[in-house]
Amino acid sequence: MISRKLLPLLKKRSNQGKALILLGARQIGKTTLVKRLAQDYREGEVLYFNCDEKYQRSIFTDTSVKRLKQVLGSAKLVIIDEAQRIQNAGLSLKLITDNFPEVQLVVTGSSSLELRSEVNEPLTGRKFEYQMFPLSFTELVDHFGYVEAMSQLEQRMIYGMYPEIVTKPEQSELLLRNLSESYLYKDLFNLGGIRKPDLLEKLVQALAWQIGNEVSFNELSKILRVSVNTVINYIDLLEKAYVVFRLKPYRKNLRAEISSSRKIYFYDTGIRNAVIDNFKLLDYRQDVGALWENFIIVERMKVNSYAERFRRSYFWRTHGKQEIDYVEDTAGKLHAYEIKWKPKRKVKFPKIFLEAYPENETLKVTPENMMDFLAMP
Repeated sequence: MISRKLLPLLKKRSNQGKALILLGARQIGKTTLVKRLAQDYREGEVLYFNCDEKYQRSIFTDTSVKRLKQVLGSAKLVIIDEAQRIQNAGLSLKLITDNFPEVQLVVTGSSSLELRSEVNEPLTGRKFEYQMFPLSFTELVDHFGYVEAMSQLEQRMIYGMYPEIVTKPEQSELLLRNLSESYLYKDLFNLGGIRKPDLLEKLVQALAWQIGNEVSFNELSKILRVSVNTVINYIDLLEKAYVVFRLKPYRKNLRAEISSSRKIYFYDTGIRNAVIDNFKLLDYRQDVGALWENFIIVERMKVNSYAERFRRSYFWRTHGKQEIDYVEDTAGKLHAYEIKWKPKRKVKFPKIFLEAYPENETLKVTPENMMDFLAMP
């Protein structure tokens, strides 16, 4: 099985008197990861609860210390999977962390909207929170070796990085269609703000066609024939369910810099391609540049997150349409990247950017130097 970068981090943070909160989309390996963590414990020391099951989540609904003591017994590790399904989850989790110091509590959730709103206040100062992603390319390199992982690059851009997709490549299209048609929206439909499921699917398709481009909420509202507020609300929910994420424009020194636009990318390019039903090889695609841009930006996001590096991420553009694909702000120092699929394609960073931000580093990112880029501190 493919080792996950989060495992040693979870082990490092264990037994410090705080809950471990693990957030991320369904089917990315959260349950497998926490069960691997459980292998460090003896038989009888681990309790696992699947809160997709009604009875198991009822254990933690309006519970008490007395009842929890009966349920937990002599457990040293308590795993509560899909905890966003528990009503008033935060209060139950607080009872465990406050009253059972010998217990390491691990909580997973596939909707940051539900779980974060439940646990943020009750678990203030009582938790370490992590986001988990589909498999990362660096995890593939560790598992398969550099040569084999690079030989899979095109397949990973097309079919994505969900664990089951990687380990069962012969079923990639079937599995992705199942993911995009069921699990992708499962938690969203449980949220109060989703009144038009068909609209949500049309919005996701519209966003899938626009990766790498600036997204206009006004334009989307006209295409979908709904209000701008509805578009904004639905995109916000898609972000909280780990379907898409947005990059804002960097703006600081120049009047010419845009400030109110955004780009929206998918956490997994396989899901994106399933949404538009396009699994063509890269040689036969018109969107390979945008696909590569989406792929490498999310891979950089994974690396930064697992290394616990705080980076502000942006794109940069002026009203005159001078632009840079990706910018990271590290304590005020800018790192600017042009992301190109073809290594021989020439890149020239805008003079206006270089003069406005002289303390910067620039790099063209291609498949040839992607591992150097991902390894940059």
